[in-house]
Amino acid sequence: MATPTIVTDALVVPDAPPIAGLVFRRFRGEADFPQMTRVLAAAEAADGNERIVTLDEIRNTYAHLPETDPARDILMAEVDGQLVAYGRVEAWREDSGARLYNHFAFLDPAWRRRGLGGAMLQWFQNRLREIAAAHPDDGPRFFQSFASDRAPGTEAMLLKAGYSAVRWGYLMVRPDLENLPDFPLPDGVEVRPVLPEHYRAIWDANTEAFRDHWGFSEPTEADYQAWLNNRTIFTPELWQIAWDTATDQVAGQVKGFINHAENAHFNRQRGWCEFISVRRPWRKRGLARALIARTLRVFKERGLTEAALGVDTQNLSGALRVYEACGFRPVKRDATYRKPMT
Repeated sequence: MATPTIVTDALVVPDAPPIAGLVFRRFRGEADFPQMTRVLAAAEAADGNERIVTLDEIRNTYAHLPETDPARDILMAEVDGQLVAYGRVEAWREDSGARLYNHFAFLDPAWRRRGLGGAMLQWFQNRLREIAAAHPDDGPRFFQSFASDRAPGTEAMLLKAGYSAVRWGYLMVRPDLENLPDFPLPDGVEVRPVLPEHYRAIWDANTEAFRDHWGFSEPTEADYQAWLNNRTIFTPELWQIAWDTATDQVAGQVKGFINHAENAHFNRQRGWCEFISVRRPWRKRGLARALIARTLRVFKERGLTEAALGVDTQNLSGALRVYEACGFRPVKRDATYRKPMT
């Protein structure tokens, strides 16, 4: 086992690989963000994920971590002073009663397959057991992580550690915005321009709509603030929010956005149809597909040429079929992995 260099914020990671100059340490706040952005970009590129996370997005995310103690729950790995990997743990309780002890890491591809990921996984599990010891024994407990079919090394590591895939999701893409569907809004609902006084009602309606979905846990005020301050996804001018005209309640929504940084990097013109939800009283009336069709038209008017979204393949409301009817097709599969904490 390599012995990490002794510094004031050093962390000991059992069974760390014998890499010369390897140091594990705690998170140092904003000073770490530029290197974290670099490592994340390299990791995503190596895994074939067309995803760019900006410095501002990292800053906003780490300013709102309701389930993470930044001083204790983040692990940084350096070689000769250069960040090569980082990850964090978080814990929450699902509405189902299960307690989830989640972890993830991003590794610079130049430092993969040297035992670093496995050592970090062990540290994550040890830290999560410490967190779990302070929780009441009031239901099932699971370690949880994620992997895509483009990251076979991560999948293999989790399977070897005793995890099993329990849920799957697709990244779906509509490759063009020609011959767009024209699904009408159902009777009794209308789309209105979004005003600041609507933000909380829109957030609350989305929360209510997802309460009966797999894996739901109640969002916090920190989650709400993170949403309000996310410059990439918080684009009310693109949203399609349906209001019930009789009750003046939000019935359903599609909160589209354009990730300009990703579009520039990958030389594409893509819009995202995301945060799609319909509250239970308004389901099975074609509202979701009507709002998606409206969003696609907004994208085309803005000069975009394709659209994408993510979906839980086992969504109880049949979302996968709705998205296929709107012209989306799967291009990548992701899985949620869990392991009972015993």
